[in-house]
Amino acid sequence: MRNMIFLVMLVSTTLSSHRVDGSDITLKEHFEFERHLKLINKPPIKSIQTEFGYIVDCIDIKNQSAFDHPLLKNHKLQIRPSFYSKKKEIGVNILPTKIRFELDQIVCPKGSVPIRRTTKEDLIRTKSLLNNNILVKRAAHKAEVYIKPLYGENYYGISGTTSVYNPKCSIAQASASNLYVRNGEGDAVNEITVGWHVFPHINGNDRTFAYATWTSDNYVKTGCYNTQCQGFVQTHRQYHIGAPVQKTSVYGGEMVDMPISIDQDEKSKNWWITINGKPVGYYPQALFSNLKEAVQVGWGGGTIAIGVPSPQMGSGSFPDENFEHACYFKNIGYKNGTNSQYYGPEHYAAETYHDAPECFGVEYYDKQKSPYGYSLQFGGPGGQCGDNI
Repeated sequence: MRNMIFLVMLVSTTLSSHRVDGSDITLKEHFEFERHLKLINKPPIKSIQTEFGYIVDCIDIKNQSAFDHPLLKNHKLQIRPSFYSKKKEIGVNILPTKIRFELDQIVCPKGSVPIRRTTKEDLIRTKSLLNNNILVKRAAHKAEVYIKPLYGENYYGISGTTSVYNPKCSIAQASASNLYVRNGEGDAVNEITVGWHVFPHINGNDRTFAYATWTSDNYVKTGCYNTQCQGFVQTHRQYHIGAPVQKTSVYGGEMVDMPISIDQDEKSKNWWITINGKPVGYYPQALFSNLKEAVQVGWGGGTIAIGVPSPQMGSGSFPDENFEHACYFKNIGYKNGTNSQYYGPEHYAAETYHDAPECFGVEYYDKQKSPYGYSLQFGGPGGQCGDNI
């Protein structure tokens, strides 16, 4: 009897909170994290220890964890988008503002792709954000331009070139520049986002990283950053989602900018992510419950602050029509057909939104002279913005 009581106490204790590897998680969560890591970290063909403190694994392109997703069991790998043009990619590479990732000089062996190795610490940091919907519903501020939903109008692509900064953020803060495609409302929101962010809680440091997210239920049970869950299919041998940016813009000085786009492939209907003219990979159409097309697309920035003042957005400057000051998106465009060209938003169709005008602003400038085209600025210094948690 005494042994039985001891066994019950032991089981109860193992399910309570413990410090595992320096973090307050339950033993049950510890084993769950270990199980998840085995699912998403596939055996590598080659591993690369980066100067930024994390490991990139070269994984067989046909064996990456995305294909273990229940909705992708019979998925056919798409090596490149049907709209891919090598000439276009080379044209972007010669721009003087070329963005550089740490794998610029390292290429995975043929038939494999670079995927940042996820650690238990990564999962612990991410858990509270996604479980509590902080990513979308709590402590977030936005300043963006979006296309007004028009009756009968659907969208199949979005593009733009954003200036890249390194806004200072603590572990309780985040700041981002991104563009997105979206459909649905409430917990039925389907969304893909791509851009750059400073997010120590996710990345473990305060550098600027390229990133992407997805969800099919407004981040309630689905979705994640980069490849921390099954979903994103990596196809490029050099660029990878979740890579740090080596150089960022200087207010009033050198501008480093980043061409990005999300496009639906006309044939496969997959949503492709392109960074600096390079098709990095895609989100399969099968992941989504309601994203055969988008009803809203947008460009801009966002911040998160938990228990502290909001960090700066972009350069920390309000829009002032000087593209060396506030963060910008230039040459923005959208597609209203899967095989159509990009169109710049006319002023009547573009809507601006910012929920904390004392902290952040946004201005849409319509079509400007080369090299800016259809463009906008957003950002601000942050601070006490009314509802920081």
